[in-house]
Amino acid sequence: MNLYDRYVLPRLLALVMRQELFVPFRKRIGAAAQGRVLEIGIGSGLNLPFYGPAVREVTGVDPSPVLLRLAGDRAAGLKLALAVRQGPAETLPFDDGSFNTVVTTWSLCTIGDPVAALREVRRVLAPGGRLLFAEHGLSPDASVARWQNRITPVWKHIAGGCHANRPIDRLIEAAGLRIDGLRTCYADGPRPMAFMFEGAAMAA
Repeated sequence: MNLYDRYVLPRLLALVMRQELFVPFRKRIGAAAQGRVLEIGIGSGLNLPFYGPAVREVTGVDPSPVLLRLAGDRAAGLKLALAVRQGPAETLPFDDGSFNTVVTTWSLCTIGDPVAALREVRRVLAPGGRLLFAEHGLSPDASVARWQNRITPVWKHIAGGCHANRPIDRLIEAAGLRIDGLRTCYADGPRPMAFMFEGAAMAA
C-alpha cells in the first residue's frame, strides 16, 4: 500500500463524508440502532455521535488503520464504548449471531465483494437483528445510470475503490437478506453520485 492509499486518501474521504447532507441519514440510522452494533466501514466514526441510548456498544470494522484511530478519538470524546478491528468486511472475525444491528453507510460502494460482505452481515446478525443501511448506487433513471457506468472505471481508481453504479437493493437481496422498508432519493450534488438507498433488512 502506497503513501497515498495509506494516509492521504483516508483523510480525503473522511473530509468528503463530513458533508452536512449526510447528517439526516446518520440521525435516522443512529436512532434505529439498538443492542450490540457492528458498523461495517466505520471510517473515522462519523456515525458515532448519533447512536442513541438503546445502543449498548459499537464494534467498528475498517481496512484503514488511520481512520480507525480517528474513530477511536471520536468515541473517547463521546464516552461511547467502541471496539475496532482492522480488516476486510468479506471475512468478519465474529461468531454467528453476535450483533443485534449491523450498520453500513456509504461503504458498500468500496468493498471488493459486497455480496460476500453482506453474507457475512447475515451470518453475524442475531435472530431478529437488522441491517441498517444508507448507500449511494445505481439510479433507475437510464440517462443517469449510463453516466454512472461510464465514470465508474475511472472513478474507482481515484476514489478509494468507490463504484457509482452498484445496485444496492439487489446486492442486499442476493446475500439472503430481505429488505424491510426502502427509501430512495437523489441527494444534493451530481446525480451520478447522488442516488441514495436507505432502509433496513433482515435475514430472509
